[in-house]
Amino acid sequence: MRARIWWIVQACLLVPQLALAAPTMLIHAGRLLADPATGRVAIEQTIVVRDGRIAEIRPGYVRDGGVVVDLSKLFVLPGLIDSHVHLCHENGPNDAMNRVTRTSADWAISGAGFAARTLRAGFTTVANLGDDNEAIFALRDGIARGDIPGPRVLAAGSVISPHGGDGDVHGYRPDVAAAVRRPTLCSGADDCRRIVRQQIGRGADLIKIVATGSVLADIDQGVGRQFMADELRAIVETAHSLGRIVTAHAHGADGLNAALLAGVDSIEHGTFLNDESLRLFKKGGAYLVPTLLAGDTITTWANDPNSFLSPLVRTKALEVGPQMIGATQRAHASGVKIAFGTDASLARHGSNAREFALLVRAGFSPLDAIRAATVTAADHLGITKEAGSLTPGKPADVIAVDGDPLTDVAILEHVRFVMMHGEVYRNDAGP
Repeated sequence: MRARIWWIVQACLLVPQLALAAPTMLIHAGRLLADPATGRVAIEQTIVVRDGRIAEIRPGYVRDGGVVVDLSKLFVLPGLIDSHVHLCHENGPNDAMNRVTRTSADWAISGAGFAARTLRAGFTTVANLGDDNEAIFALRDGIARGDIPGPRVLAAGSVISPHGGDGDVHGYRPDVAAAVRRPTLCSGADDCRRIVRQQIGRGADLIKIVATGSVLADIDQGVGRQFMADELRAIVETAHSLGRIVTAHAHGADGLNAALLAGVDSIEHGTFLNDESLRLFKKGGAYLVPTLLAGDTITTWANDPNSFLSPLVRTKALEVGPQMIGATQRAHASGVKIAFGTDASLARHGSNAREFALLVRAGFSPLDAIRAATVTAADHLGITKEAGSLTPGKPADVIAVDGDPLTDVAILEHVRFVMMHGEVYRNDAGP
């Protein structure tokens, strides 16, 4: 009798689970980028999705055994990856005031809106390289739980910078600066080790450092090196020992090369790279994340006679922005590994795909550019088992567009369908 009661209870518990189970989905792909690495396109395929993952990909249009999603007139690709975003804000004329008036909760709420916009643009994975710790970790975790829509987020949290460097606070009176200063400033190798451990303990998925001066910091420090060699080594060694990659904001060749010598895994921007930089990139296997959209945006701002940029920042923007496409072109021609990243927050969230056309201007083929946002970005971030291609066993992160992005990559600026982990977040493909 007890055994019978136990089975009845288990059956009752199972009923709601069965009722809530997601149905198998049959995605009819008219054209499918079956292998981003080679550019192989398959015609009239069915992607079978079960429990949020790709179960199999079958030739022809399978109609039985699931709910059909008709993308037969569209070009289907893996969800895109942006390796450099800042989801919790967008830059603008109120930056200085926002820093002293907005709370972590405010930044997180803004981030929820920007995350949804990014996902609807076809980017199902992002690396967030610098935002308020509490805000971005809460946003990342809320998306992962399914509380809010957004892309898969790998979050660095607050960036690591030397005291007084461009990652510090400038332009405020001392007591205000002390109140809003990042908790991730360090001086000396031991202090930098401590900060890396602190960030990882807080939940950072990767480490972001400010290796050179930056454009938007309103202080006259140029865009050259800021960390010392022993500090850089301490950061990289500590992060690697704890299983995290390190990426470095770097414009000037001196700081860029110092970061590469220390063993960083990638460089963001790379504006003034030189022959030694190219040698170090290839020797260490580091990636370049060019962020050409950021360069295009700051150049536009700087050339606007009514720009909100200060005269100092405008000068740096005109020095850096126009150089970025040439640097990327040189790196690509030299065989440096390049991952897609936009630095979204300068450019508006949701406009990330504009980076593709800029990469083509830098000498990429459309397929090269798509690789940078799929298989190459996944390899860079260490997530090849979860993203970057449509492969059985991986989460069903699927997008679709009209036309052929292998001919005109700007088509990716107009995504018609977005699925992430088996859930549809956008479907403008029609009935």
